[in-house]
Amino acid sequence: MKVPDTVGDIMARPVVTVGPGSTLMEAMRSMREHNIGAVVVVDGGKVVGIVTERDIVRFLADNPSRCDASVSEVMTRDVVVCNPDTPILRAFIVMYERRIRRLPVVSSEGELVGMVTMRDLLHWIVRLLKG
Repeated sequence: MKVPDTVGDIMARPVVTVGPGSTLMEAMRSMREHNIGAVVVVDGGKVVGIVTERDIVRFLADNPSRCDASVSEVMTRDVVVCNPDTPILRAFIVMYERRIRRLPVVSSEGELVGMVTMRDLLHWIVRLLKG
C-alpha cells in the first residue's frame, strides 16, 4: 500500500466555511453541527480568515454578550495556507513552527479546496509507521 505523500492525498473536503459577515453564533453552530473546531472565512471564493474555538473563547470571555459580532471581528486574518502539491512533511513542519493545528489548502488560483489538520497528520504518521 502506497503511503500518501502530498497534502492533496490526505486533506479533508469539503471545508466548512462562513462569510466575513456571518455572526459568531452562526460560526459556532456550524462548528457544532459538523463537530469541528474551526471554520474558514471565505469571501468571493478566497480565504480571508479562519475562526477557531480558541478565537471565540478569547473574544467572548471579554465580550460575553457579543454572540452577534461578525466573524470578521474575531478571525485570524493572516491565514497560513498550502496547496495540494505541498509535501505532507513540509505541511507538518509549517504547522509545528507556526503553532497551528489547521492548514487550509488552496488551488493555484487561490480557491479553497481542502483542509489539513493536526489529526490528519497524526493519521499519516501512524500509516507511515505501520508501513
